[in-house]
Amino acid sequence: MIVRRKYIIAAAVLLPVVGLLVGWSGLIGVRASTGHWAVTDWFLHWVMRNSVRTAALSHEAPPLDHPALLPPAAGHYEIGCAMCHGSPARPRSETVKQMLPEPPDLVPVISSWTDEQLFEIVQHGVRFTGMPAWPTQKRPDEVWSIVAFLRHLPSMEAERYRELSGLYPPPMEGEVDNLPLSCESCHAERRLNAESLVPSLAGQSETYLVESLRAYADGRRASGIMQLAVSSLPEEAFGDLARYYAGQERSVRNPADVDAGLVEQGRILAQQGRAADKIPACLSCHEKPDGNPAYPRLSGLSRPYLTRQLQLFVDGVRGGTKYSHLMNEVAKNLEPEDVAAAAAYFSQRSE
Repeated sequence: MIVRRKYIIAAAVLLPVVGLLVGWSGLIGVRASTGHWAVTDWFLHWVMRNSVRTAALSHEAPPLDHPALLPPAAGHYEIGCAMCHGSPARPRSETVKQMLPEPPDLVPVISSWTDEQLFEIVQHGVRFTGMPAWPTQKRPDEVWSIVAFLRHLPSMEAERYRELSGLYPPPMEGEVDNLPLSCESCHAERRLNAESLVPSLAGQSETYLVESLRAYADGRRASGIMQLAVSSLPEEAFGDLARYYAGQERSVRNPADVDAGLVEQGRILAQQGRAADKIPACLSCHEKPDGNPAYPRLSGLSRPYLTRQLQLFVDGVRGGTKYSHLMNEVAKNLEPEDVAAAAAYFSQRSE
C-alpha cells in the first residue's frame, strides 16, 4: 500500500512536468491545414452541443414572427456574419474554408438548433472558434432579432436578402450614394414604415446625432448592431453623417391600429406629465423651442422603436449623451401603460 501511494504521488508530480515539457518541445501541432483527428473533432462538437443545450435551458424565446425584427438583423448579418457564414447573396470565401474549425454554412444546420440554443450561441459566442460573443450583453432584444432572421435564412432568396439588408441599394432621388452600407441600408427614409424598429434619423439635430454616434463608439450606449456599424467609421465622419440626416425631412407614419384613448393618455403625459410620480412633461425637454439640441426629436418615430427605447430606459440599460441620466431618473417611475401611451402619441405627432 505504501509503495502504491509513492507511485501515485510520483505520477501526480511528474505528469504535469511531462506535459509542460511536451508543450515546450513544440511537438504538438497547431496547424489548421492538418485539421483535427476525427475523434478530436467529434469530441469538441459533442461538448459544444451539450454545453449550448444546457445553457439554453435558462432562456425562453419571445414571439419572433414580427417582420420588423428582420431588417436590422439582416443589416447586421451582412456586415458582421456573412463574411464567415455566407449569405443568399454571396458564398463563403475559400479563405474562410481553411479556418479550423471551419465556420459552417448555416443553411443546413440552423434547423438542428432551437431558438433558445441559437440565442445562446449568438449572445455568448463559442470558445476555441472564431465565433465571437455579441458586442454587448445588455441587449438581448437585438440577439432575438438575429434569431428571428436566422429562422428565415434557409428559405431566403438572394433578392429578399438584399431587400432586407439594404445590400448595395441604388440611391433614390435626393439620396447620396457614398454613405456606408451600415447607414443608408438601414436608415434611409424610404426603407422605414410605421412598424420599424430602425429609427428615422431625418430631422434630428446635428448635436444629438454626433453625440449618439460617439456614445455608440465609446460603449456608453449599448447596441451590438450600432457598435459594430460605428466601429468602421472614423470619428471625422460623424459630423458629415449628422449634417446629412439633420437636413432631411421626417415622415409621420401613423400605425393603422392605434388606440385613440392610448394616444390621448400619451398626449397628457407629454404635455402635462404626472407630478405625483415625479414625471415631468415630455415636451418640457423634447422639441422645446430653443431647447437643448442634445435632446432627441421624438415626433414621427415609429411606435415599436419608441416603445423599445423607453423600455430600455426603464430597465436601466439605455445610455446615450451626457444627459441620458435625466431620462433614467424619469423612467424609474414609468408604468408599462405610460410607455405604451407615450410611444403611441409621439408616433402620430408632427411638430
